[in-house]
Amino acid sequence: MAITTTTLLQLASISRGMASIFQAAIRVQTRQEPYILTWKSPASSWPSSAGSRLAKASSLRQKRSFHSVATTRNNHAQKDLGDQSASNPHGKAGLRSSPGQEDEERPSPLRASRVPSSRLGRLFHYGGLAAGIGWGTASEALRRTAAGHQDPSHPLALSEANVRRLVDKLTKMRGAALKLGQFLAIQDAKILPPQIEEVLVKVQCTADYMPFDQAENVLKEALGKDWAHKFSNFTQVPVAAASIGQVHSAGVASGENGAIVKAAVKVQFPGVYESIQSDLSYLGLLAGTSSILPKGLFLSKSIEVLGQELKDECDYTREARYGKRMAQFLIDDPRFAVPRVFDHLSTEKVLTTEFMSGTSLRHAAKWPQALRNKIGHDVLELCFREILHFRLMQTDPNWSNFLWNEETQQIELIDFGATREYSKEFIDGYLKLLQAGIAGNRADCIEASIELGYLTGNECETMLESQYKTVKALGEPFRESSRQPYDFSQQTVTDRVRAEIPTMVRLRLKPPPIETYSLNRKLSGMFLLCNRLGSHIDCHAILDHLLHHQSPTRPPSPPGSSSSKA
Repeated sequence: MAITTTTLLQLASISRGMASIFQAAIRVQTRQEPYILTWKSPASSWPSSAGSRLAKASSLRQKRSFHSVATTRNNHAQKDLGDQSASNPHGKAGLRSSPGQEDEERPSPLRASRVPSSRLGRLFHYGGLAAGIGWGTASEALRRTAAGHQDPSHPLALSEANVRRLVDKLTKMRGAALKLGQFLAIQDAKILPPQIEEVLVKVQCTADYMPFDQAENVLKEALGKDWAHKFSNFTQVPVAAASIGQVHSAGVASGENGAIVKAAVKVQFPGVYESIQSDLSYLGLLAGTSSILPKGLFLSKSIEVLGQELKDECDYTREARYGKRMAQFLIDDPRFAVPRVFDHLSTEKVLTTEFMSGTSLRHAAKWPQALRNKIGHDVLELCFREILHFRLMQTDPNWSNFLWNEETQQIELIDFGATREYSKEFIDGYLKLLQAGIAGNRADCIEASIELGYLTGNECETMLESQYKTVKALGEPFRESSRQPYDFSQQTVTDRVRAEIPTMVRLRLKPPPIETYSLNRKLSGMFLLCNRLGSHIDCHAILDHLLHHQSPTRPPSPPGSSSSKA
């Protein structure tokens, strides 16, 4: 039985990558300063024939319908536990989808597991993962060789056993590990191997929560040893768990009469902030060991952007400030409700807000068409108000950040950790690009893309054409010549954009502008949401109104923000 040259190259690549992980880990553990990712893919040194075969293999993927992608990619919104309602992250159910649909969408039950909080503890977990993947890869190579079966479309490192290892470890580590999976899943997913997409979808649908003794230690440190006396009641089992923290329900005395108000208490996982840089370095090295991610993804730039976003999201005082600013923007708009913040029970690691009781929009697919039209219209309009008027956007595309309260007839907005500010110059440039796409003007589109930083101006004609097709497709719903109201259930915009992604990834000369990582993530999420709702929306009227409507006075930027230049 002979092992092929390609197999030997993959094994050698993984071995070198494992060694790099351990070397990096030792450096991180023995130095105070962050370790900077310097991994270079060994693919560049492979023989051209083997490299081309693997490049072709990595671009192959299982075909999935748009509806399937729209359903699974956003199921990380699963913020519920055990016997808690799956309808929303804060508990109480409102409108419900059909039983069959709920069974299809119900996320996996969450598990209690301790969060590795020390740098050394996390090192052991990542080292174990690297070793496990190495042994799993070698076993898979021997199995295929013995069976006389070589499948270039299925990388050795992505065997079923290794996929299980990755999912289990990412959900256990949480923090940067889990966030990276969510981050990449919303990026250029069409060019990822199907096995990697499987990992990303699974980690979005799974999250462990920390046992209460760990959570209590965080509460004591943040609110004092008498923290429990500051609440009238407090649930020990959380109602939600995500990448950097979990949410408990509690009772808080409010107002002059001391009435008890239901609150949501977000408790950060210990060690998450301190481990961001080292975690992302380990994960970047691990991703490079088998060259399964294409060069055009600019993984190092994605990791750099994600690292900064994670650091921002770990500061709950920042999230509280942005939640208050969004409430100020929407104070006169009865369509939306933003939870108030209990400042005396909020710190950098604990955030206490009003408990919102609406139903997550990921359960809205079977609601009445008129209601789905209204919700789709309002969230899409809000998205563009955030861009054009506020220059302040909550960029997390998680559908469960939007709740529909049937009783108050309001859309409740939660979770402002991923809020970003944008400069006037960037927004003006982005609007110029969007308007060029709406008008279908290729020359203006290329010019605006260069000005904004998508292109250098030295790209080949194929790349320029792909950029134009992408922007033109995104402008379709807002085009006056498109049938309005625009039927998102029949839209093909997302499919057409994804069709251009392999070309753009292959021919990019530079990573996209940093601002667009978060903004495009949100826009993509809103398009998927409107598609899932099957909303009929007059998008042209929305944009036309916002462009001709005076923007409101902007609340002052919070201290320390990287705010826009006005």
